Amino acid sequence: MIQTHAFARAGLVGNPSDGYFGKTLSVLIRDFCAWVRLEPADQFEIVPGESDYCRYSSPREFLRQRKLLGYYGGMRLLKAAVYKFFEHCRQRGVELNDAPFRLSYGSDIPRLVGLSGSSAIVCATMRALMAHYQVEIDKPVLPGLILAAEREELHINAGLQDRVIQVYEGIVYMDFSRPLLEQRGYGEYEPLTPKEMPPLYVAYDPERAEISDVTHRNLRQLFEQQDAAVVRAMREFAELAHQGRAAMLEGDWDRLHAITNANFNLRRSIIPIAPENLRMVETARSAGASAKFAGSGGAIIGVYHGENQYERLCGELAKIGCNVFKPRIFPEKTGA
Repeated sequence: MIQTHAFARAGLVGNPSDGYFGKTLSVLIRDFCAWVRLEPADQFEIVPGESDYCRYSSPREFLRQRKLLGYYGGMRLLKAAVYKFFEHCRQRGVELNDAPFRLSYGSDIPRLVGLSGSSAIVCATMRALMAHYQVEIDKPVLPGLILAAEREELHINAGLQDRVIQVYEGIVYMDFSRPLLEQRGYGEYEPLTPKEMPPLYVAYDPERAEISDVTHRNLRQLFEQQDAAVVRAMREFAELAHQGRAAMLEGDWDRLHAITNANFNLRRSIIPIAPENLRMVETARSAGASAKFAGSGGAIIGVYHGENQYERLCGELAKIGCNVFKPRIFPEKTGA
């Protein structure tokens, strides 16, 4: 039996420019993960997860689940991942045995709040298949394969950033310049190890449900039309990510505070912001912290300054129904 996992993530600076030849700085969130289990079986089977079942305590519960989870569960993600994995191996002449197995999955990543739960399921599936068949996929290539499962098979509009940080883990600075992507199919990915951990918080509203595909679809249309404001914003997002990298390595948290705020302000200039999401950002900023979206909405990330401010931040965000925590980015150190 093989069990693999992939963690949640937050875009710290630069998103959403990853899908538009930009640059981003992202962090892993080890507090939540998706897992996939692969075990021998008499026939090939993908076991439904909790979100795939159609049993509810009442119609009201169904309506609540539909709001939070939509009409689709996670099985489609596993199916797309399996197909893309086999296609990848076939194209490279890698022979795979046809012995059946069973795939099951689960996740505690809050759904549809911008913490990348869907790509985590695909990433964990790819890892399980790689381990089972003892197939190595180059680290820079794997995020693109994960993205292809979602974009090409399920028509989900997304970028590479989420998949890169879930493959590389930790803190990663990413350059998605057009020449790199067009010449070799992936960007330049630089893991960062700051001298001290940045004072970051993450907050999310468990009742929010933002489908990132809609945001990406509308933005892509404007970008492809060479909308001047959108094209200019993507260049500015990339520059903010470059500045964020320097601030991270130098331990300049005041500068990182200003950069994350600037990232959200820039986003707001080109993308409509739902009032509930804007309220999260404004509430966090009123407590003295910086705030920007971790993804497409429903969760925010930012810099806080000291424990007193963090306690105030938690209290203010709790008033509007948000959960707040300090993300675990790197594995905890064990004994000497």
